[in-house]
Amino acid sequence: MRPGASLASPQASRPLYGRTILQIVPELEAGGAERTTVDIAAGLAEAGARALVATEGGRLIGELQANGGIWIPFPARTKNPASMVLNVRKLIRVCRDEGVELIHARSRAPAWVALLTARALGLPFVTTYHGSYSGKSAIKVLYNSVMARGDVVIANSRYTAGLIERAHPISQGRLKVIHRGTDLSRYQPDRVSPERVEALRKAWQVAPHQRIVLLAARLTAWKGQRVLIEAAHLLQQQNLTDVVFILAGDPQGRDGYVRQLDKDIATYGLEGIVRHVGHCTDMPAALQAAAIVVVPSTEPEAFGRVAVEAQAMGTPVIVSELGAVPETVLGPPEVPAAERTGWRVPPGDAPALAEAIANVFALGASAQQALMTRARRHVETHFSLEYMVNETLDVYMTLLANKASSGR
Repeated sequence: MRPGASLASPQASRPLYGRTILQIVPELEAGGAERTTVDIAAGLAEAGARALVATEGGRLIGELQANGGIWIPFPARTKNPASMVLNVRKLIRVCRDEGVELIHARSRAPAWVALLTARALGLPFVTTYHGSYSGKSAIKVLYNSVMARGDVVIANSRYTAGLIERAHPISQGRLKVIHRGTDLSRYQPDRVSPERVEALRKAWQVAPHQRIVLLAARLTAWKGQRVLIEAAHLLQQQNLTDVVFILAGDPQGRDGYVRQLDKDIATYGLEGIVRHVGHCTDMPAALQAAAIVVVPSTEPEAFGRVAVEAQAMGTPVIVSELGAVPETVLGPPEVPAAERTGWRVPPGDAPALAEAIANVFALGASAQQALMTRARRHVETHFSLEYMVNETLDVYMTLLANKASSGR
């Protein structure tokens, strides 16, 4: 979150003023759960609350403190049962000493500690699913179930909420979907200089007349790079010219998969047309440089961050109709085609992906401008950082008000 940014609404600022909320997470390194922890702490501080975070540490501690959060050093990473029992005693002591009024857990092992602490002290307890958890054995299902035991169980997408309900029926009636928020101030076309865009195009060896179709994801099979390569081949057969397909992502040691991609590129005669360029550190510029962004995942994802960012930048986006990603993109049959903010295609369907790419390139200037306006308005309304923070703070206020009215 930006230092000094105002996230909490005026309605949220009064009820939470002076209240003490504790979030618990294993550590504050990079990641969706960790980033959201810092963002919510900043929103709480802006609302006048005391925002405590019990965690072992991590690279985001400085940002947490700069935005008004308070770090409580705590051994939250441990999964050792004996250590977790001791942690319950430690957390009870912290909550009593600090006057904690609500606990919010974001990971399973510390959630068990937080649940037992909250029940011992009669405190409201909130959990957040930042993704799905695997496990079919009875013991693993029981271990995972702690995340479904909150007084409110927050899911980061409707897709995740469905997984929770099926795996843990005890969550029914307490689930609330709050999509992960994006700091849209970073993703505004007028804030990305032409020099940044030109630097990327040169690094990717894209000629001035060439348009870019961008797939920004780590190089792993389920992200759909091979589907895009096949779609590029189909489009080449249809005489689509002056287009390059950029695979921007780190292979993370998957050398065999990279060799397979190179083999596919060679087989289809797409050398120089499809390129893998490594990790991109300037995503706003990459999205600005792209004519189209594709998210052709072949396995479900718990959220669609790149699709949200692309829409914020006004870049047309095409996503697989799978998992949570299509929740971020309006399209038929949910809305008429004239109200779409992007395209949805069946997963693994290269001909459908190729057709969608061709349809985007066929848009006239006025149609594309209207699409950009709708897409930006859509993500500002439903996927902004401000929206996520205020929705979460509303959960806290409701639970605290219920506790007060019930005399709990």
